[in-house]
Amino acid sequence: MPRDEAGRTPSSSRPDTAAPLLALETGHSFRGRWFGGAWSRPGPADVTHVASGGEVVFQTGMTGYQEILTDPSYAGQIVVFTAAHIGNYGIHAGEDESEAVRPAGLVVRDHCTRTYHQRADRDLDDVLRGARVPAISDVDTRTITTILRERGSCRGVLGIGRAEELVEAARAVPPIAATNWVERVTCSGPWTLPAAPRSADMPRFAVTAIDYGVKRSILERLREEGCDLTVVPATSSADDVLSGRLGPVPDGIFLSNGPGDPAILDPQVTTIRELMASGIPVFGICLGHQLLGRALGGTTFKLPFGHHGANHPVRREHDHRVEITSHNHNYALRPDSVDSEHVHITHRSLNDDCVEGLELLGRPVYSVQYHPEAAPGPRDGQYLFGRFVADMTAHRARRKA
Repeated sequence: MPRDEAGRTPSSSRPDTAAPLLALETGHSFRGRWFGGAWSRPGPADVTHVASGGEVVFQTGMTGYQEILTDPSYAGQIVVFTAAHIGNYGIHAGEDESEAVRPAGLVVRDHCTRTYHQRADRDLDDVLRGARVPAISDVDTRTITTILRERGSCRGVLGIGRAEELVEAARAVPPIAATNWVERVTCSGPWTLPAAPRSADMPRFAVTAIDYGVKRSILERLREEGCDLTVVPATSSADDVLSGRLGPVPDGIFLSNGPGDPAILDPQVTTIRELMASGIPVFGICLGHQLLGRALGGTTFKLPFGHHGANHPVRREHDHRVEITSHNHNYALRPDSVDSEHVHITHRSLNDDCVEGLELLGRPVYSVQYHPEAAPGPRDGQYLFGRFVADMTAHRARRKA
């Protein structure tokens, strides 16, 4: 099918309305091929139908599509992969970040229908079919990425039918900030995960992890540090956490990653303020970082097209060491919104100067925007978990004194 240089079907050509289409609220549209939760037309051939809608973002990682598919932080989004070949190494048991496929849809240049890895037990198409998540291939993802970089992340739909009708459907998709996505992905009740086996003389710590959409790899990294984890819902109050009603009284509190706009999560911010007042060490990652920033008096804003990839350079401010980091966020903390006399910005992005880390001076309270457990560096951010353990050790000693 002929297309113009933007990847759109010229008006002089009759569109194939049976082929799937990604339509953006900008007016751009791209036809491709279904795979995954491939969607068949339920009605007449001349009727437009929407299979899925959400905020369209691009992801620059060369690998890790399985982790991206199951990362709760992608809830409500249609993910465009900039890597050309997706699906080539299959899906591996034990490497999911959560129990479900989270994005609203996927867009790829080339869907590899064969897998080439001896450990693969499923393929990408099977997983998407089982989750009923639609995906399209054979589209110009480079052009889509350029549009998103120039226009910003925007709403879009995957569907069948007339391009102009699907563009209007994209414009009718609720903004990402209109939905409390954390409520949709958090656990329904507390659950536990014991520390990884270790020698009897090595300490273990009771850690309460507040689940805003936590990744299993982060929990596994905490387990390796000797943390007995109690994972609690995002709606848990400070009293629930500190009283021991949900689990052991914690030595430390972890604020997890998660999806959506931190500006609409006022109850969670109130809880974090109360937890900080207890003196217990608090460590946040990604959305947890943004919520901690709000609890410290800061404000957040939406980035033009977000950070989604495994190759972002971040400068550690106290020694100017550069860390190669993994990111997945659309929002960031305004650097001039926090009180510099009490809150120190510890990390900044070398790409756009975003706040990538902060700490409350004189208190064991800190966070980073990036995902240190992902470690594309490969171990650039591992020291943060060691710091959390050291602070819990010191807190336990003070409590016993």
